[in-house]
Amino acid sequence: MAADSDCVFCRIVAGEIPAAIVLRNEACVAFLDIAPQAEGHLLLIPAEHYPRLEEVPADVLAELGRAMPRLARALLEVTGAAGFNVLQNNGQVAGQDILHVHFHLIPRTKGDGLGYRWQPKSYPAGRADELRARFQSTLAE
Repeated sequence: MAADSDCVFCRIVAGEIPAAIVLRNEACVAFLDIAPQAEGHLLLIPAEHYPRLEEVPADVLAELGRAMPRLARALLEVTGAAGFNVLQNNGQVAGQDILHVHFHLIPRTKGDGLGYRWQPKSYPAGRADELRARFQSTLAE
């Protein structure tokens, strides 16, 4: 995919909308989130427009993956954070507001008040085996 003229992230990549860009290469762009969860909150996006993660070609995802450790080290150094979250919402039902794949790198410090809902459940007897078999069958296609 190329660009979507209605997409705010595509417009940032094109230089039509200003952004505090911290990293740019042929495959990806990283910039400060304008509505940060914490100081130093970064967004990492592919330079081309892909609405959902499963639509991104493997080589483009590999480039994003290569950029992420470098950004993570910089994030820790610049912010002094003790850790960080990597978050990727995929689809509106999952909280994706801008339909251009993006990864949040959110610096974390002890007692920062940030969090997320983690509500573990368990599988009924035999259900995990059924799901495993379905995944294996689907992945074998």
